[in-house]
Amino acid sequence: MEFCASPEWRELVEEMVLPAALGEHDLGDAVIEVGPGPGFTTDVLRNGARRVVAVEIDPGLAGQLGERLTGSNVAVVHGDGTALCFPGRRFSGAGSFNMLHHVPTAEAQDLIFGELARVLVPGGLLVAADAVPHDGIDAFHEGDTYNPIEPDELPERMTAAGFTDVEVGSYELGWTCAARAPA
Repeated sequence: MEFCASPEWRELVEEMVLPAALGEHDLGDAVIEVGPGPGFTTDVLRNGARRVVAVEIDPGLAGQLGERLTGSNVAVVHGDGTALCFPGRRFSGAGSFNMLHHVPTAEAQDLIFGELARVLVPGGLLVAADAVPHDGIDAFHEGDTYNPIEPDELPERMTAAGFTDVEVGSYELGWTCAARAPA
């Protein structure tokens, strides 16, 4: 969508989404981000980590982001979050910001959660944020994949994926979640 690459969305990401999702959480030095899109969230994450790996399923977006961040502390990988190409226990932190509603099925969303639990070090932190189901947002996504997650379902789904210490919150644009990888 065009809006996801707009200056208005960048501003919302920087001023509302990431502050709500990250709060006081520290993702550590080796961070994986699933679904960076144009990379507005990646730009913020890379300021707090030694190394960020951004996994993007769209080849065009992955290519553009990779070119833009060449020579930085970010490696952009064209890949699928449901089947990450990394060994287990590699990353200290993980993030997913307002992209899970673009994943077509709950099963695929749960595979992403499971893969993130797998690639995080024991006790590694996942932070996520996304929109809640809402008629206005439904209309905004007409013609696009739109599969929002009910925040009340997150604790059970995250626990089933292997996470512990699941904390779900809300803010003006939707829900936030923080969870720890299993020890």
